[in-house]
Parts: sequence; structure tokens; C-alpha cells
Amino acid sequence: MTDIKQALVAGATGNIGRHVVRLLLDRGVAVRGLARDVSGLPEGVDRVGADVRDLDALRAAVRDVDAVLLVWPFLTADGIDEVAAVIGRPGRRVVYVSAMSVRDDAPPERNGVWGQVEDAIRGSGADWTFLRASGFATNTLQWAPAIRSGRPVRIPYLRAARSLIDERDIADVAVLAMTSPGHAGRAYALTGPAAVTQAEQVRLIGAAAGLPVSAEEIGHDEARAEMLS
Repeated sequence: MTDIKQALVAGATGNIGRHVVRLLLDRGVAVRGLARDVSGLPEGVDRVGADVRDLDALRAAVRDVDAVLLVWPFLTADGIDEVAAVIGRPGRRVVYVSAMSVRDDAPPERNGVWGQVEDAIRGSGADWTFLRASGFATNTLQWAPAIRSGRPVRIPYLRAARSLIDERDIADVAVLAMTSPGHAGRAYALTGPAAVTQAEQVRLIGAAAGLPVSAEEIGHDEARAEMLS
């Protein structure tokens, strides 16, 4: 059961948004999906092909919706004040996928892009809910080419442990917050079941794939150069 009729999913074709779209449809909610490329959205979704920072398209997309899922895909918060002003209004639920690194006792500028987006949404007047997720499980897909080719997975900080969470689990919580009361003004920390080192993650993936996989630690500077490239 749900007490909303129509929802906007901004980032509707992404790793989280596509699951949210399906779950909302299953609950009988009318879904409007916003993404740069909406060709992959299922039948029955009202498609809006645009960047979330296209304010004219966003104004049209948010019309008559009761709840919004926002996945902010940028590495800076540039433009979020304008976006938040469009999607936020009293009584509308805005669920934002944030990061577990955000601290409530720190100012927005010290909480990175996630804290700055949270701050803008707070000021929008919306009934906000923040999902502060730990590491996303799909991030490990960046290791796939090395694993397939039999090369070592080369990453920094092999002994660093994180609790990875499946994006489908984030979607489940997002839909709950979008479609039921009692979550306004709440920030939820979402994690997987255990903290696992990166070296162990590589080993587990190799075991599941039935492939001999090794991990090789690289330095900070080399890792940064590879990411920037």
C-alpha cells in the first residue's frame, strides 16, 4: 500500500534508479523517469530525456508528483540550489541518495558534495529523507576487465575494509521512504552485512566466478593518475 500517486525518479536508468522505477510500478505508482537517455525505461513510465540540471525540463517533470528520488551524478554541487528549489515544496517527499561519510556536526562544505546537496534539499521546504549509503557493490565492476583477462586487480589500500551494499537494497529503502509516512527529516545509514577488505573482496569475486584472481597494491599517486585518466 502507498499513500502517493505519482513519483519522479531522477536518474531513472542508473544502478539505483532503475530498481526504484520497477518497485514503484509494482506498487501501482505512476512513474516519471528523468535521465539523459531514457530509451531503456520500461513501458508505462512517463519519460523525460534531460539532464537533471535542465531546469525547464525539471519543472515539467516534477509537476503533480508527490515524491522524488534524487541521485546526484556529479562530483560537485554546482547547480544543486536551483535544482532543490524546483523539486522541493512543503508536503512533497524528496529522497536523496547520500553518503555515510556525511556528519551532522560538520558544516556542509566539510561534508563534500553529499553534504552540500543535503543542505540544499533541507532548505527547499520538502519533506526530505537522506539515505547515507556505504560503498556501492557495483563499484567493484571496475575490476571486471582485469579478472576476465587473468591480470591482477591493481588497487590502493588492499587492507582497507568497507561494508558494501547492493543497490537493490538501497532501492528498497528509497521506495519505502517515498511511499509511506514517518520518514520525513530522517537520515538513515545504509550498509551491507559486514566490512570486508578490498583484498578479500577480490578473492570472493574470483571464487564466485571460478577464476584464479590476485590483487596487487598500488600507491596513492598511481591510483589517482589511473582514475583521472
